[in-house]
Amino acid sequence: MVTLAEVAQHAGVSASTVSYVLSGKRSISAATRARVEHSIRQLGYHPNAGARALASSRSNIIALMVPLRTDLYVPVMMEIAMAVATTARGHGYDVLFLTGEEGPEAVRRVTGSALADAMILMDVELHDERLPLLRESRRPAVLIGLPADTDRLTCVDLDFQATGALCVTHLAALGHRELAVIGEAPAVYERHTGFAVRTLEGVRARAGELGVRVLHRPCEPGYAAMAATLARIFDERPGTSGFVVQNEYAVEPLLTLLRQQGRAVPEDVSVVAVCPEQVAVQASVRLTSVAIPAQEMGRRAVELVVAKLAGQPTDEVGLLTPELTVRASSGPLGGARAAGGTAAGG
Repeated sequence: MVTLAEVAQHAGVSASTVSYVLSGKRSISAATRARVEHSIRQLGYHPNAGARALASSRSNIIALMVPLRTDLYVPVMMEIAMAVATTARGHGYDVLFLTGEEGPEAVRRVTGSALADAMILMDVELHDERLPLLRESRRPAVLIGLPADTDRLTCVDLDFQATGALCVTHLAALGHRELAVIGEAPAVYERHTGFAVRTLEGVRARAGELGVRVLHRPCEPGYAAMAATLARIFDERPGTSGFVVQNEYAVEPLLTLLRQQGRAVPEDVSVVAVCPEQVAVQASVRLTSVAIPAQEMGRRAVELVVAKLAGQPTDEVGLLTPELTVRASSGPLGGARAAGGTAAGG
């Protein structure tokens, strides 16, 4: 394989001159440029990817910070990550995976080096420690999530506040006045993770407007945790007839426990979930749900990063409109099952 040094020797110039001809970073005389280009053709020199990256000051790599937390539903995170990776490859970029648990230190490693041209961050908290570093850095970055302060940040996410409101609107329209939210694990709320907190805000705001009572109970993964949570809900609010579930691990245990207690879904109790489409349609009772558009979020995040790298203006915040699909798990309070299979935007 012909090297850059061999091209330089053949053309009678320095290796740096060959590099400048290839990168266009410095003005080279027409005669010297012609001599170098002739040598490149004669010798059949092809700069490798590493050399091209050095010449352009680009790594052609996008860093993706992926959360590896046991209290989050891993399949959703992996679906987003896969969408990021496949979309990035379509634009000529590879993806460097970093764990979200590294926090600010991982951001420093990327912004302070040539590891990656840009960053995409997942598992965004309302007051995320990584954000000041992103604002200080010139490295393009996109958040999959929505912090409390979006100043000088580019974000894409499902509109989780509208999602919570949409779930309450649906249940209230069916006559349910006592609702319970079965949420993520307590640690998710303690970290002030954006998607969970914003969903709850949307639920409470809409419930207040409609005069509906809401009880929120976080729930750890597992059947035993769900049994304890459900018992607590019915002990505190015996008249609860509508559930909003934002915890994929709780879906099937909840349906099983309601069945064991003789509470029919949806004749006695209605359930609406915020979850991936696959979870909703494969549950023992097909769930009325708002789907998590994981692939769309990953795709849009990459497109925003690529636009930034190209120097194009980008929207600072892009929220995806939630859609609620009615299936077999929700119906009128004390009545026959509601008609299913329609979708409504929120």
